[in-house]
Amino acid sequence: MPEFTYEIKEQLGVLGENSRGWTKELNLISWNGGNPKYDIRDWAPDHDRMGKGVTLTVDEAAELKELLAKVDFD
Repeated sequence: MPEFTYEIKEQLGVLGENSRGWTKELNLISWNGGNPKYDIRDWAPDHDRMGKGVTLTVDEAAELKELLAKVDFD
């Protein structure tokens, strides 16, 4: 597997936590030194391991915000 780097530029919030203490988080992350992107994924408590996630550009995050605004969560 190729090496990659990441830097969490801003921790925006925790969406939930599982029984093992991993948290599903929304963060702004720079992958391999690139422009930061919005990222939703599970993280180990010390952020040394991560699960699979979804990375969104600013435009994709804005579109997701618009879509979620239309959802009736009741």
